[in-house]
Amino acid sequence: MKDDMAIRHDVLSELDWDPRFDSRNIGVAVKNGVVALSGHVGSYAERRAAEEAAKSVVGVKALANDIIIELPFEAKRTDAEIAEAAVAALRGNISVPAGDIKLVVRDGWVTLEGQVAMWYQKNAAEMALASLRGVTGIMNNIAIRTVASAIEVKSKIEEAIRRRAVLDAQNITVKTAGSAVTLEGHVSSWAERQQAEMAAWQAPGVSKVIDNLNVQV
Repeated sequence: MKDDMAIRHDVLSELDWDPRFDSRNIGVAVKNGVVALSGHVGSYAERRAAEEAAKSVVGVKALANDIIIELPFEAKRTDAEIAEAAVAALRGNISVPAGDIKLVVRDGWVTLEGQVAMWYQKNAAEMALASLRGVTGIMNNIAIRTVASAIEVKSKIEEAIRRRAVLDAQNITVKTAGSAVTLEGHVSSWAERQQAEMAAWQAPGVSKVIDNLNVQV
């Protein structure tokens, strides 16, 4: 089992290796496998990328992202300009039913609302805006319409978990209540936990995933 010092070393190495952001202004603290990121970056996309990089490290059980976004002067936009660019980005993404989504921009934060049929559409809407100049945060409140029975959802999730070679399906239990899914059991890394959660979200009709999986290194 990796201790906190080893995890911190690996997270710092992963941040230094990742070309999507400048790691020199990012601090890392680790306690009992929980990683806290601090410091500042120049965009929302860089903040997300730093979080993804840290989560990929074996031994990370949970993560708190306290990185602050400090937009350079040339990246700043008015809320009206961000809203206009966001609408165009949603309309230009074939995975997003733009007509079903509304957005509000305030102080650089974009709030998404509306309803879609699948989780991947909700995620695609957020990803379409993540790299927009001037965005300092995204609140994704898009709801997912329930279209599948609990039994069907459970079956599809279990099949998806079994298909993923990185996951040991025998260690994961799937419970459903309407359109809500609860994952229980244990995995060997944060990345595997994300894989299991992703499998749950991709089932038709899932509107909520409760991830109770434990990371056992």
